[in-house]
Order: sequence, then C-alpha cells, then structure tokens
Amino acid sequence: MGDSPDNPDGLPWETVSEEDEAPSAAELEDAGQESMFGGPPPATSAGETLEKPAEQAVAASQPSDAPESAAPDPAQPYRVLARKYRPQTFAELIGQEAMVRTLANAIARDRLAHAFLMTGVRGVGKTSTARLIAKALNCIGPDGQGGPTISPCGVCEPCRAIAEGRHIDVIEMDAASHTGVDDVREIIEAVRYAAVSARYKIYIIDEVHMLSRNAFNALLKTLEEPPAHVKFLFATTEVEKLPVTVLSRTQRFDLRRIPVELLEAHFAEICRKEGVEAEAEALHIVANAAEGSVRDGLSILDQAIAHADLDTDSKVTAERVRDMLGLADKSAQRRLFAHMLNGEGKALLSAIDEQYALGVEPLALLRAQMDLAHRITVAQVSGGEADGVSADEREQLGDWATRLPAGQLHRLWQLLLKGHEEVRLAPDPLVALRMALLRTLHAGQMPDPGRLAKKLETLGESGPAPAPSETGATPTDASPQGRLEWGELVEAIDASGMMQEASIMRLQVRVVELSDGLLRYGRDAKFSDDIGNVLRDTLHRHTGKRWSVEEVPNGAGAPSLVELIEAEREQAAAATRSHPLVRAAFDAFPEAELIDDGGAAPQRREIPWSKNA
Repeated sequence: MGDSPDNPDGLPWETVSEEDEAPSAAELEDAGQESMFGGPPPATSAGETLEKPAEQAVAASQPSDAPESAAPDPAQPYRVLARKYRPQTFAELIGQEAMVRTLANAIARDRLAHAFLMTGVRGVGKTSTARLIAKALNCIGPDGQGGPTISPCGVCEPCRAIAEGRHIDVIEMDAASHTGVDDVREIIEAVRYAAVSARYKIYIIDEVHMLSRNAFNALLKTLEEPPAHVKFLFATTEVEKLPVTVLSRTQRFDLRRIPVELLEAHFAEICRKEGVEAEAEALHIVANAAEGSVRDGLSILDQAIAHADLDTDSKVTAERVRDMLGLADKSAQRRLFAHMLNGEGKALLSAIDEQYALGVEPLALLRAQMDLAHRITVAQVSGGEADGVSADEREQLGDWATRLPAGQLHRLWQLLLKGHEEVRLAPDPLVALRMALLRTLHAGQMPDPGRLAKKLETLGESGPAPAPSETGATPTDASPQGRLEWGELVEAIDASGMMQEASIMRLQVRVVELSDGLLRYGRDAKFSDDIGNVLRDTLHRHTGKRWSVEEVPNGAGAPSLVELIEAEREQAAAATRSHPLVRAAFDAFPEAELIDDGGAAPQRREIPWSKNA
C-alpha cells in the first residue's frame, strides 16, 4: 500500500525516523496539495520520503540565486495564506485559550466526551479545531508509544496522515452536500466496525446544521450511545438551528471572535515569515476589517500583499489598504466629524464629495462617523485614553470626549444610525449620505431637550399675568395672603370630609375680611339662601373655635374661588386667541370655534358644585 512503510513486521506507525527528518507544516500541506492537484511523477522506491519529489522538482527547474527553500515549486499552485498557515497544533490556535485548557484537562484526566460541538462565527477555527482534536486523540508520539495528548507530535504516522487528509479512520463529511438520511445511515452502519489503524475512529461533520430533520433523528441513538472507539466532532456557524436533542448529547465549545490586537500580532508574524514589510496601521485596518475572523483577515492580507506597489518593494501601506477596501482616510474622517460638530454645511458637502471622488463608498463613510462617535463616547464614560492608531487621532478624540456633552453624543449616534439604514436602502447612496449628514449637522445645533423641558416647566409654573374678570373685580382686590389662607382653609375642610360645605365656600363666598375667629363675606345677588349658619358650624367643627360670621350686602369682596378659576380659564383662552397662528386660523375660518380640551389634569378632586347650593 502506498501509505505503508517497508516494515512488514511492525505496525504502520512504528517506522523510526530521525528528528531532523520531521516534515514541516508547509511540507504536509504540499503533500495534501499533491493528493488533490497532482504533482511530480512518484518515486519508484516505496521507502522514499516526502522530501524526495520536492527535491526532484527543484532540480528540474532553472538555477536561481535565491535559497532553495524559497524557490517556488512549479508543480504546486499558489497556496493562499489562510491554508498555508492553518494551525497544526493547539499552540498555533489563537484566541481560544479556554477551549484548549478544557480539552487539555479532559485528556489529562481521561474524561473525554464522545461528541464535541464547535460553534462560532466564520474563520475562528472550528474545522481546524476538529482536526486538531483528531490528531490529539490519535497521536502515538515519535516513539510509537504515546497516548492522547494536547500537544500532538506531528511526526508519527497518524499525525501526518490526518494533516494530509488521508487517514482512513478520520472521516470528514460536509453536511451541506450530504444532508439526507442515507448519508447518516452510512455512518450508523460504519461505526460498528473498529478503527483500522488508529486509536479512535473519528467523524468530523462540518456545517452540521444543514442536516435534515430526519437525518438528525436517525443519528440520535448512535450519537447518544456510540461505540467506545468512535468520536463525533461537529462544526457549525448556526448553532440555533440544531435540535435540542442533539445539543444535549454533545460537549459544546463556543469559539470566540479574535480580538483586534491578537489579529494584528498574528498578521505581523505571518508577514515576517513571508518576507513582506507592512505598516502597523495597515495591519490595524486589516484586523478591523476582519471582524474577528482569522480567515477573513488572512484573505484581506493576501489581497493587500498582491495590491502593494512593486516600486515600493511590495510594502503593504495603510493608504493602499484603505484604497483597496474603499475606506476613508483617518484624518479625513475626523475633518468630516468636525464639520458636523461646527455646523459647517458647505465644508461638509465638499468633504463628502472629495471622499466619494477618491472611491470611498457612502456606507463606509457613514460607518466611519459612527465609529468615531462610539469611540468618543467610550472614552468619555471610561475616562481613559481614546482608542486610536496615531497620537494625533487619540488627542483629537480625547479633546472631543472632554468637550462634548453626553446627550449630544447620544443624539449624534441615533441620527447616524438612522442615516445608515437610509443610505443602505436608498437608490442613490451618495444623495442619502449628504441628506443624512446635513440632518445630523442641523440637529446637533438644536438646544438640549432636557434643558428645554426644564425651561418650559419653569415658565409654566410662573403662570400668565393676571387679567380683569367680567365681574369687574380683579384678583388683586384682596391681599394675596388672605386669598391664600382662605383657599387653604377650604381645601382643609374638603379634605376632612365636609365636601358639600367646602363646595358652598368655593362657589358663593367672596371674602371681605378673614382673621382668627372672624369671617366677613359678600355674595353674588343670584344667591338668596342663608348660608351663615352653615359657615359658622363648619368653621367651628373644623377649628374647634367659635366664629363670628357676617354677610356684607351688595356682593362686596374679592372674587370667590370658583370665580378666580373661571377668570384664569378666560385669561388663558384670551391668550390663546391672541396667538398669531390662532388669529390666522380664525381669519381663514370665521365660523370656527375654540374648544377647550380640558387642560392639565386637576391637582385635587373636582367636586361638581351646584349653582343653587
């Protein structure tokens, strides 16, 4: 067999090799490429190593001054960075320390689950983790005597075969193209048989959420009680689509998004290995655009390296990366933000047109303004230094964080967020961007809603100026202190339960003189009944004192409490009628009527009183 060494008396992985003959990750990837795309003619001797075909290809090529390790193999296609630097050990898997620690403890304590589920966004290492687990469980070490380990050697036959994708006991299935019950039935029938040459027979099912409902149901029994030699490794980006019955039968690992700082360091190391010079700001832009995905970031970095100018020794610059991604320059973003804050509409439109002419997409430009508002707000709340690539950017953002009020920043965010949706759906994104930013500019100059509400509340509490009433008396005829005391006395009598008596006092009594134990009052001529005894008894019951109550003829005295309320309503209605808009409405519609909607809610119980009370 092509995978067997020249040692018929021993097991396939018992072939002893020298330490310096261990293949690198790149050589293992080359072997996998040859199995997929073909390569040089195979060696006639079965004992030749993986390096022999590569040496033959190099010898057949033209001589070069470059080192032999850097000479491209004409038989191999170019390998993108995402495949070339796929993690071969758990130490190379970045950003997933919690999962690696859990697996290491499980292996050390011999508490390995029979099914693992890796979930997370694209490009964070789900499938790579599944392959690493397969290597960790089946590694036998360089001497062939090792057991499961969190640090597979990469030298033994199982490690090499798994890395090359040719191990007979590690079956990888794409659930997106094998969704039916028949595909699962093949797995169910195969798990009964022991592994051919490995410790465990491992099934890696990628995009497992694509399996049909019937396929999941068919797999449940086997997944719950598989044979001891079988392990299931599932990977998915949409874990919410998996049935609960499947989730309860697996050990779940949620792979996190990779932080920007960790991605920057990872990309810088790859650039060093590739012999490519890259600016720190360029790597920061690539890491931000990756949105936590290593694969996305490496794809963008691959494109950026190809996009770099040859006359600058293929150096990856921030300017080139921004141009490639259609992003605005950082200083241009801050200038645009400053125009919005300063209310400079003409300069704002000029800056938008300038960035659009440079190839910056309207949606990307608006997202940049949202990012600035977010970073300023975070710096203001945290009290720390603003997040920025350059010192100038951090200084400018810090100045805005100390100068702008929190309410204005939140209004800016809401307006920009609404504008983002409009620009995304607009038939002409540039026009929508202009209108959205102009609206944000003008709204930023408006007074703070909280301060405006307090000012209106203060004006409302002060009340309108007093006006003459129809009875000929004014609210100023009596002293404010006397009116206030009479009103308080009536309210206290009402609160004590004598509501009918309080209603008579509000409606009929016009106070002429009020002092301790003395009440002199007048009434309107339309009231003819004698209320002296009622007032005397009510005041005595409430205060516990004997009162002298005297009615003054001719209706003299200050307006009653009801007359004061009616006078205030008439005054408010007169003020409303004198408003320019109301006058214009009456001029246009002479027969219109002004309807009172009842105004504010009463502060006390409104007891309907009778005119004949």
